[in-house]
Amino acid sequence: MRSIFVALGALALATAAMYNSAPGHAAAAAATPTVTLRAPGTGTGGTLTVTSSGFANGTTMPTTEAFDGCSGGNVSPELTWTGAPSSTRSFVITVFDSDAPTGVGFWHWLLFNIPGTVTSIVAGAGTNPPSGTSGLNDYGKIGYGGPCPPAGDGPHHYHITISALDTVLSDMPTPTTGAYLTFNMRGHIVARGTYVGLYSR
Repeated sequence: MRSIFVALGALALATAAMYNSAPGHAAAAAATPTVTLRAPGTGTGGTLTVTSSGFANGTTMPTTEAFDGCSGGNVSPELTWTGAPSSTRSFVITVFDSDAPTGVGFWHWLLFNIPGTVTSIVAGAGTNPPSGTSGLNDYGKIGYGGPCPPAGDGPHHYHITISALDTVLSDMPTPTTGAYLTFNMRGHIVARGTYVGLYSR
């Protein structure tokens, strides 16, 4: 009896194979989920030159730029940048602590959709920017939140990155997080520059 069922099963498989391979017949395929992303741009290209009057690249940031919860002034740094290509339509400024004991870093400042004609930003603009849209930092606040590393942790590295984009980021949620911002910048960065500050307590 078992041999009869085995034979019938083999016959069914053979019949299905013949049917699926018959001319004009396409085998049914499992549905594949799709995700619509922003159209790719030119990708990462040139390098922006970033400077700040508050501190030299790779040196300690002044206390005035530290978080007010760490006895600082919470004043965002003055920044100037050059080298943007003609295809630039907007800029993004981010400040990210790669040494934060979170496992995923810590976003201190997100400012996007700065007009492509702008080449500098004054000190303190992080709390009241003259242009652009502020995102949500990891303190849970909109705008700039200065350094405040754990006491005794050693110097943390604060990566101040300015990205030139070939687009304006429309339809962004309020508030926008660092992860969502960087995801939507994907494929649209035409130039980028980074300036690093150190801070410890």
